[in-house]
Amino acid sequence: MTAPRFQSYAEFWPHYLRQHADPRTRAIHAAGTFAALALLAWGLVAGPVWLVLVAVLVGYGAAWTSHFFIEGNRPATFGHPLWSLGSDFRMAWLLLTGGLRAELEKAGVATGSS
Repeated sequence: MTAPRFQSYAEFWPHYLRQHADPRTRAIHAAGTFAALALLAWGLVAGPVWLVLVAVLVGYGAAWTSHFFIEGNRPATFGHPLWSLGSDFRMAWLLLTGGLRAELEKAGVATGSS
C-alpha cells in the first residue's frame, strides 16, 4: 500500500489526526512518546547509552501496536517518517496542554473524548 502524498505538513497534519481517531490510540501514543523522551534523556545524561535504543523501541513499539490492534491502519511513520515523528510530539503536547480537541475537530475527528 502506497502512502498518500502531501505537498506540505499543513496537509499532512489533519491526515495524521484522522489516523489517530480512537482516544486509546492517542493515549498510547502520548504514553509512548513521554516514556521514550524520559528514556532518551536518562540514557544520554546519566544512564547507559543503550537506553537510547530502548527509547526508540518503546516510542515506536507503543505507537505501532496501537495502529495495528486499535485503529487497524498503517502507521504514518512508514510513509512520512519525519512529519510523523514531529506530529507524535505535537499530538502528545496538545493532549497534555488541552489543545488537542480543537485540532481534532478541525480535522473532522469525532471528539467524544480526547
